[in-house]
Amino acid sequence: MNTINLPAPLRDELETIAVNGYPNETCGVLVGASTDGQVRVERVFQARNLNTARARDRYVLDPDDLMTADEAAREDGLDIVGFWHTHPDHPALPSETDREAAWDGYSYVILSVSGARVEDLRSWRLNGAGFVEEQVAA
Repeated sequence: MNTINLPAPLRDELETIAVNGYPNETCGVLVGASTDGQVRVERVFQARNLNTARARDRYVLDPDDLMTADEAAREDGLDIVGFWHTHPDHPALPSETDREAAWDGYSYVILSVSGARVEDLRSWRLNGAGFVEEQVAA
């Protein structure tokens, strides 16, 4: 099983963004390093959700924010290792929409958020046509 190392301060940062963005989906970029199925997250970036028509259950990550995260990663000798988004009032399981938009080789952290709290945080990796869960370590 692949592992994603998400240090507690970064997890706390994601949870704060998720709660503050509720009831809409929030999204962003994970920056760090990846070797042999082991992902180490060093920084998280919030991105704007450009899907304003269905912001409660869909997201479109702003490409300008993606470029900003990529440039910052490169300056620090890091890479984009994945993406994150929230599922307001829904489980932290990838949807068919998530699968259709996903790329092989990246981690996808999903936070289930309900009101003032994050209910669950899980990570997934696209493997061919489906997702495989990654172990989340601190």
